[in-house]
Amino acid sequence: MERMLATPADAEIILKLYELRTEAVLRQARAWMTGEFWPNTAEEFFAVAHNPKDPHNAYFRQVLTYWEMAAAMVLHGAVSVELFVDCNAEGFFLLAKFAHILEGIREKMPNFMNKTSELVNRFPAAAARYELTLKNVAARRQASQQTEDWKVK
Repeated sequence: MERMLATPADAEIILKLYELRTEAVLRQARAWMTGEFWPNTAEEFFAVAHNPKDPHNAYFRQVLTYWEMAAAMVLHGAVSVELFVDCNAEGFFLLAKFAHILEGIREKMPNFMNKTSELVNRFPAAAARYELTLKNVAARRQASQQTEDWKVK
């Protein structure tokens, strides 16, 4: 794939996406999704995802739809792939975070993070970013588990 230079319009979209991420409720939702929500099983995932009474259900939906919308913009050519990948890691982080239970999630939610997955499958830059993120998430899970094991002893 030939590398294309990003346009000023691409930069405006990236800056707008960043601006949207700083909105107070989305910032809270992102903090919860990236820092606190670490389901070990598809059942733990669905306890939030399929439960509108769970106080974090709205956070879950807001963050995932935000990143899927952003990925769709790239897939439809509204913004440069390279610029998007260079400036945004969180969508890839979320996909990596759920990778260990993705098959179970997609049994009930077949379209879960499909746009982000398509980015990874179609574009080498996105695939490289995702692979690095998968390693980082795995290391974080392992460190977290070791901390939990230590607390139990």
